[in-house]
Amino acid sequence: MFSCSNCSSTELIYEIKMTGEHNLSVIKDIIPHLLAQSSITRYTSDTLFIRESELNSLNDFFQDHMHLDHIKFRIFEEQWQPFRNWTMMQSLQWVDEIIMQKRITCYAQPIVNQEGAVMAYEMLARFIHEDGKLLSPLQVFEAAKTRGRLYALDRLCRMESVRASAGLPGFIFINFIPTSIYSPEHCLTSTIQTAEEIGVSPSKFVFEVVETEKVDDLEHLKNILGFYKERGFKYALDDVGEGYSTIELLREMKPHYMKLDKKYVQGVAGDENKQKVAQTMLEAALQVDAVPLAEGIEEPSDYIWLRDRGFRLFQGYLFGRPAPIDTFVL
Repeated sequence: MFSCSNCSSTELIYEIKMTGEHNLSVIKDIIPHLLAQSSITRYTSDTLFIRESELNSLNDFFQDHMHLDHIKFRIFEEQWQPFRNWTMMQSLQWVDEIIMQKRITCYAQPIVNQEGAVMAYEMLARFIHEDGKLLSPLQVFEAAKTRGRLYALDRLCRMESVRASAGLPGFIFINFIPTSIYSPEHCLTSTIQTAEEIGVSPSKFVFEVVETEKVDDLEHLKNILGFYKERGFKYALDDVGEGYSTIELLREMKPHYMKLDKKYVQGVAGDENKQKVAQTMLEAALQVDAVPLAEGIEEPSDYIWLRDRGFRLFQGYLFGRPAPIDTFVL
């Protein structure tokens, strides 16, 4: 059975590596004690694998008896970091609690057609602080990325979005981060199961590939999207803009929807450079039979310009702000 520590909310295991004659000598002396206290899960001659809760007390020992500049750590086989950075990592434990306690609520934002009729909704996650206030989604995702919990958070958002969308009419757009997916077969099965549980057809869902500018493994992305497509889901490329890479992604991925980045949407009616980008992306989308969607629309003039050029779907404050699901359920 495939397993991944990043996919769950269990306690972090740190890999602590020592260098230098002094540090290696000290670690050799304390390993018997650490084993007796069940403080480490395993070890080598220069490396300890230790649960985060146990690292608190060991940190004090390191401060007193070891050369910190010759100690580094990592989680989930990611990049090594100086051990001095560990306190910063520890300070972000709150994101683990959000994931474990599922402190998330889903908002929705309408997507309209050329006549202004609502055709779909985008699901947007909002996270709840322990005091009940909403947290910045950017802050939460950055913390999850730092702590190696990006997949666990992305999975939570996907599943909760599918569940919350049950009463909404039209198509449902749901964001996902492709770089957090290790294996489509294992990582995305829960999404499919959730859709089956609520009795909603996969054809209702459109999964948005976010952070397209960070995609450097096209074959992996193709596998993910192919997995979804084979099971009846649709997909969209989000935040599409100028540049060779996004045009190539459109041609390679052949998405069902293309969402033009809002920085090329806002003010497009009076900006020739933005108009050129919008027109280029529109043509590229139509060449691969992708539905062109403009997001971030706030001004009627931008909506009219894009509509008259051939964009078919629209999203932005002009048509409705993100709001709790109950606002839109019929």
